[in-house]
Amino acid sequence: MDMISSKEWQRTGTSGVLTIDLAALRRNYRRICDTVFPARAAGVVKADGYGLGASRVAQALYEEGCRDFFVAHYGEAVQLQPRLQRDANVYVLNGLQPGIEADCATRGIIPVLNSLEQVTRWRAAAALHQRRLPAILQFDTGMSRLGMAQVEAEALASDPTLLSGIDIRYIMSHLACADEGEDEHNAAQAEQMARFSDIFPGVPVSFANSGGSFLGERYRGALVRPGIALYGGRPTDSLERPMEPVVKIEGAIIQTRLVPAGAAVGYSATYVAPEEKRMAAVSLGYADGIIRSLSNRGAFFHRGYRLPIIGRVSMDSTIIDISDLPEGDIELGTLVEFVGPSQPLEQVAEEAGTISYEILTSIGQRYHRQYI
Repeated sequence: MDMISSKEWQRTGTSGVLTIDLAALRRNYRRICDTVFPARAAGVVKADGYGLGASRVAQALYEEGCRDFFVAHYGEAVQLQPRLQRDANVYVLNGLQPGIEADCATRGIIPVLNSLEQVTRWRAAAALHQRRLPAILQFDTGMSRLGMAQVEAEALASDPTLLSGIDIRYIMSHLACADEGEDEHNAAQAEQMARFSDIFPGVPVSFANSGGSFLGERYRGALVRPGIALYGGRPTDSLERPMEPVVKIEGAIIQTRLVPAGAAVGYSATYVAPEEKRMAAVSLGYADGIIRSLSNRGAFFHRGYRLPIIGRVSMDSTIIDISDLPEGDIELGTLVEFVGPSQPLEQVAEEAGTISYEILTSIGQRYHRQYI
């Protein structure tokens, strides 16, 4: 679609403009596919597609050839599955809560089984439906989050009846330190994953996340599961060429004012103007993903000028210093950039003392969203 004009945007009544470049998203996916070939690449679209709209993101990835989609919760899978073609696979990373198994089997959603209890319940569902049901088995290789231990894997492998009726699509695990390419924990996890693979010979492996996709063949298996890399985030510190940016976030000026020297700004008066300053309020706050830790340290941009955040970020607004801008360059309704060409996603995350994942998934629903 065409970019919305400033006058058209003002009539939407929204807090700002969130621009999502689906073409860049597709190119990021294609780059990952080319990197990991002959392994395949899935699309991780949990948390509403990292805040960008799971349905639109998944449809774009499907058009680029993706057929495997991972969400975190079963409710996400129920919402997403009807929006995809019938040959798309939707997997639930967190597994199933008791009582959901029959509905999951009927819908054809595929759980990741993270415990022996989940295996037992899925086996019972297969018996009830009198057919084999697909699943992924997850094992813990050193993150201590989700997945079964080696002794449980050995128990499953030694007694075939424990997996009767279950069609094991993959065995999988998750890398804890893939964003740091030289971390020795990556190699230790790869060695443990190899042991699990020996316990289940011939079963395809899904191991690499975004960072792992760029760490080499031993981390990939048959199916990689990129998330943040699709959305333009930096997947690992060993990547020479960054992923293409996908997101631009802009907020609107809702007031400008001249503040005298000595005036306090924002909640708790954490900033006091050292001299007379021109300031502006932006229509975005921490309810829109302007992380509160950016208070007195982050910035917005306009025409190449850095406009520092001063005072505490509020729920619905943020105060910026516009003293360096030429008089009249900014007015009611002017859009200023929070994430975009002047300030990449990773830079915002670094200034906020967090990671790009948190910035994206905190975006909220109050923007006018435009997909290009």
